[in-house]
Amino acid sequence: MFNFLKMPVTKSAKKTLKQEQRRRLENQKAKNAYKKAIAYFKNHISAQSLAETYTKIDRAAKKHLIHKNKASRIKSQLAKILKEDKKK
Repeated sequence: MFNFLKMPVTKSAKKTLKQEQRRRLENQKAKNAYKKAIAYFKNHISAQSLAETYTKIDRAAKKHLIHKNKASRIKSQLAKILKEDKKK
């Protein structure tokens, strides 16, 4: 699970713990950003919000928070939503 359950002893272990905590926060921010962007797009369907959502999804994929194929699949689904909305 998380490393904060067991306190580090050595200096290098303490540094590693700090790095892991910092990385975990950054990864959570990026993951939440792409999820919020998707939710925003679904409520406000437009080409501009789609472009912003694509950016967030690509960043998450670049950081390996989601797989590149999952990112492509999500982007495809969102493009399909936009296309169907334009037909209306």
